[in-house]
Amino acid sequence: MPAKGPTAFLDTNVILYAASTDLSKARRAEALIEAGGLISVQVLNEIANVARRKMALTWPEVHALLNSVRGLLEIAPLTLETHQDGLALSERYGLSVYDAMIVAAALEGRCETLWSEDMRDGLVVNDRLIIRDPFRT
Repeated sequence: MPAKGPTAFLDTNVILYAASTDLSKARRAEALIEAGGLISVQVLNEIANVARRKMALTWPEVHALLNSVRGLLEIAPLTLETHQDGLALSERYGLSVYDAMIVAAALEGRCETLWSEDMRDGLVVNDRLIIRDPFRT
């Protein structure tokens, strides 16, 4: 039997909320990051995009942010299998293609919970992954 992976996958928005001025969301995001978990290369790409485009960070600041995130969480690669699984999940569950790629990476990483503010809170995917909004009260 293969080894069990991390129990949680963190979506991009959760990571970015750690730098938020909304202290309640920032604290919750920090707690989830500190608990550890899995992210994918796609999450790293999305963080870099937001850091440059919306946060106006310099390239050295972007690299420092990404290095910090990579040091705190496990990273799942993007593979052809992830892509194919993501397309099937998008079709089956009506998720955006990009969200479905996140879900596929979480499933491949054997996660039980996917923390995301942007997806359908409470959705159970393939009878083994539940999507939870970490900021929902």
